[in-house]
Amino acid sequence: MDMEVDVLARRAVTVLTVAALAGCSSDGRPVEEATPSRAPASVAPAPVDPAPPPKELPLGGTKVFPAYRVVAYYGTAGNAALGVLGEGSPDRMLPRLRAAAKPFAGGRKVQVAYELIASVAQAGPGEDGDYSRMIPLDRIAHYVDQAKRHKVLVILDLQPGRGDFLPQARRLERFLVQPHVGLALDPEWRMPAGKVPGKTIGRVGPAEVNRVSAYVAGLVTRHALPEKLFVLHQFRASMLPGVARIEKRPGLAMVQHVDGFGTRSEKNATWNRLRRPQQFHLGYKLFYDEDVKRYGAADLLRFRNVPELVSFQ
Repeated sequence: MDMEVDVLARRAVTVLTVAALAGCSSDGRPVEEATPSRAPASVAPAPVDPAPPPKELPLGGTKVFPAYRVVAYYGTAGNAALGVLGEGSPDRMLPRLRAAAKPFAGGRKVQVAYELIASVAQAGPGEDGDYSRMIPLDRIAHYVDQAKRHKVLVILDLQPGRGDFLPQARRLERFLVQPHVGLALDPEWRMPAGKVPGKTIGRVGPAEVNRVSAYVAGLVTRHALPEKLFVLHQFRASMLPGVARIEKRPGLAMVQHVDGFGTRSEKNATWNRLRRPQQFHLGYKLFYDEDVKRYGAADLLRFRNVPELVSFQ
């Protein structure tokens, strides 16, 4: 009996030993083994969408100059007294503009433009007391939309009266975020306190100009827009006091547009006195009615510092 017990005990030890070595329990069922810990598999970073390419100008590219010479008709909707653009609808005026612009190429591609007075200085204070009135936004939209269809640039011109240029520019943001729309500031109609448009030649300081240009340049960056025209009109030095402190902005083609009508000698004197080619691209205005022996395209193309933006009023 003792021998049987000893034999059974030895068999039990043998079974347990074999079961352990075989990964089984004593009753033959598999024994679960602990899974060794593993480093988690590396996860590939999610692909980053590339930034969208900048939108383009109506005739292609993202830079206005030196690819193009811009030729514009100036005025406001439905008012021929303020410039040639207002003599008819944009559909009617566009063929005339293209014909007038063609001779100004001078080795560049001609880009036609509407310089539309979006806010018009007023002789009276109006409801808000700023002596300026914005034309209806749906009329601005009519020009902007027609220009887009026909590959025309638009320059929205501001005459703020006693107001500030920046709030008026902000009201036009829905248009300024479009690739073919730029902005012009007309200091003649930016009144000092207590002064009335039409009785005083206005002015704007560099700080105000810089605030507006920073705002427009910000729109270019945020909306991946092509370069925008940013035009400063001037026919007297007093209109842009501190002009040297006006900052250049990336994304803006900043144009000093030398206005003034009269004889050729009078216009030459204004041009020679004011132009700053070291700081700005240059613009020049031609008046259909007020200029005496109005310069033609061949004349302007022989100028020292040939204008890159030419407008007709």
